[in-house]
Amino acid sequence: MRKSFDYKADLSIFLLLAIVLLLAGGILFTLNTIRSDPIDEALKGEEVINILFVLEHEQKPLGSYVIMYSPMNNRAAAISIPGDTGKILRTEDKMDRLDSVYRSHKIDAFAAEINELLGLSISYSVVFEMERLAKIIDVIGGVDIFIPNAIEIYGEEIVLFPSGNITLDGDKGIQYIVFELLEEERNNASLRRERFFLALLRSLGDKNTLFNDNTVARYFYPLLKTKMNRFTQRRLFQALSSLDIERINMQAVAGNYREMSGHRLLLPYYNGTVIRDVVRQAQRSLAQRTQGTLIERIFTVEILNGTTTTGLAGRTAELIRGFNYEVISTDNADRNDYVKTEIIDRTGLENVVNSFAAVIRCDNIHFESRIPDEAEPQIQNPEYRADFTLILGRDFNGRVVVGN
Repeated sequence: MRKSFDYKADLSIFLLLAIVLLLAGGILFTLNTIRSDPIDEALKGEEVINILFVLEHEQKPLGSYVIMYSPMNNRAAAISIPGDTGKILRTEDKMDRLDSVYRSHKIDAFAAEINELLGLSISYSVVFEMERLAKIIDVIGGVDIFIPNAIEIYGEEIVLFPSGNITLDGDKGIQYIVFELLEEERNNASLRRERFFLALLRSLGDKNTLFNDNTVARYFYPLLKTKMNRFTQRRLFQALSSLDIERINMQAVAGNYREMSGHRLLLPYYNGTVIRDVVRQAQRSLAQRTQGTLIERIFTVEILNGTTTTGLAGRTAELIRGFNYEVISTDNADRNDYVKTEIIDRTGLENVVNSFAAVIRCDNIHFESRIPDEAEPQIQNPEYRADFTLILGRDFNGRVVVGN
């Protein structure tokens, strides 16, 4: 009996030790995982973090936006990707709408196509499904948004949105982004949803302290459709909460609409090279170590057509605006026989004018009215005209300068 008792006691002690070791190992593993979570490393680094956000309605993207966030400078840029963007889809090897590969339960293929379209790598993705989004909006106490023009829709359901600054609750928020007017231009509907998305990010940032309450956090985070664990979600949203959303400029994939195989597709300019150049320039800008707010300033451009090609200045203006420059005027140059395209710079900032020149690959730059490097450019002279004057010559092919 004595030997039997000792055997059972030894076995119990062994099992107890095993359980203790397993628990200790689990705790250490969890702590180590938290300490070494990739989001921590990313937020401490100098690389730009790319996050895909999707507003999903009836299992399709109503709006898709990539936020490019620089932890080093705490600044961001944004790209809007229309669902009807035409692209040769890698999964189907055919030209079709980008959103045709979207799957509500798994958006990997959709994200991969966006990666290829923009020439970047998406680090994280978050999907706001409409029913869940209504609950999210109510949790944070509504979304504050400015509506420029009053909206009145009379049909099966009356929808009213007054102009001015208003707060949308969950139901009103969903109505605002889902409704479509027959006479509303597609571009206006996209702009409305872009405004709402940025307002949503701002409201989430303003109410970020709510998620310090574990009860609120346990309710909120499961409402997001994402592969991120709760710790990563929390860390990422904490980082984004410090952004000045008003300074984020929303760019969009631009192009021409064409009818193809029974579909109306938005074909990006120059087979997508323009939007990829926009993305590259935005990422370079975000990665620069800068002082003050100079890099956030929108520079102005005057475009003059120095060729015999009709409408060249106007078409170029659309291209330049895509790179986040403000085109304040287009006109004909003093003559129409310019051989070489030239840029007249009035900022006196070499890195700024070089970034502008890189847009069209122009190395013919002239300087006037130099401004001291330590001062932010201020247009005080009424004859200043613009930060840059771009005079188009015969060496400009509509996209870039050739033959430099």
